[in-house]
Amino acid sequence: MKTSTPTITPCLWFDNEAEEAARFYVSVFKNAKIGRIARYGKEGHEIHGRAEGSVMTVDFEIDGQPFTALNGGPLFKFSEAISFQVPCETQQEADYYWERLSEGGDENAQQCGWLKDKYGVSWQVFPKALSDLVGDPQSEKSERAMRALLEMKKVDIEKIRRAYDGRGEG
Repeated sequence: MKTSTPTITPCLWFDNEAEEAARFYVSVFKNAKIGRIARYGKEGHEIHGRAEGSVMTVDFEIDGQPFTALNGGPLFKFSEAISFQVPCETQQEADYYWERLSEGGDENAQQCGWLKDKYGVSWQVFPKALSDLVGDPQSEKSERAMRALLEMKKVDIEKIRRAYDGRGEG
């Protein structure tokens, strides 16, 4: 008997910026696209308070991962308790995603590869090699690498490698 893998689709709740945010994310990621855009009708106006014809949800996809952006009003806000990880092959790729996703975001919410974008969504942007360098808490090398990482906002893998190798932590 063949079983199918369930698809989990994150739903991102925005006040009024669902379409704008979806288009921004699709512009950042190379393998991304906008899907269906659903609009509010007159039914339920007394509950949702949205203008008929305004955007309700936007389906979009990044690297095969489906997302839904919802215009649900100001009731809920994003927090750092949920974030999206962007593991990168190279420092250049990490720099690209860091720069694009942090445009207009909260600079005070940036630490160790974490950032908050202009919509309040949290992201972790880091080179994949990072986990090998900081992954062994019993290793003096990994401890030096972790110390270097904790001093960074945007991850600089070469500085972390130098710390790991004992060639300076900065």
